[in-house]
Amino acid sequence: MTSESAVRPPAAGPVPEVYRAPKQDKPWGHEVIFASLDGKYVGKILHVTAGHALSLQYHREKDETQYVLSGAALVEHGPSADALVSQHFGPGDTIHLPAGTVHRITAITDLMLAEASTAAPGWREDVVRLEDKYGRTGTVAP
Repeated sequence: MTSESAVRPPAAGPVPEVYRAPKQDKPWGHEVIFASLDGKYVGKILHVTAGHALSLQYHREKDETQYVLSGAALVEHGPSADALVSQHFGPGDTIHLPAGTVHRITAITDLMLAEASTAAPGWREDVVRLEDKYGRTGTVAP
C-alpha cells in the first residue's frame, strides 16, 4: 500500500449531505436544527428572547446537554416539579439533563444555547410539559 492510496477515500462510500438547517419559530424565540439523524443524535441552536421561558418539562427517553453560547439564563432542574434547584448560567456553562430530569430554562437576557441530544425514534414527541406560560400542552404545539 502506497502512502497515496492510504489517504484516498474509497471509491464508493458515504455521501455528504449539504442543506440549509430548518428554523422553527417558538413562542419563546426560535430554534435551528442543524443536525438530526433519527436513532442517533440531534443538534440545535436555541434563541430565547429575554424574559421568555421554555416549558417546565421532562423527556421519557431523550438525554440533552445544553451549552450557553451567549446571554444569561436561569436554569431550573430536579427530580420533580416541587424539588427544583435554580442556577444562573452564562457563556461557557453546560448542563447535562438525563432522561426524566424535570427542567426549565428562562432567558434573563437574549440567550443563545447549543443543544445536543439523543434521538430515539419519536424524539420530536418525547416531551412531557408540566407547565407552559404559552398555553401549550402535550407535544403537538411547537
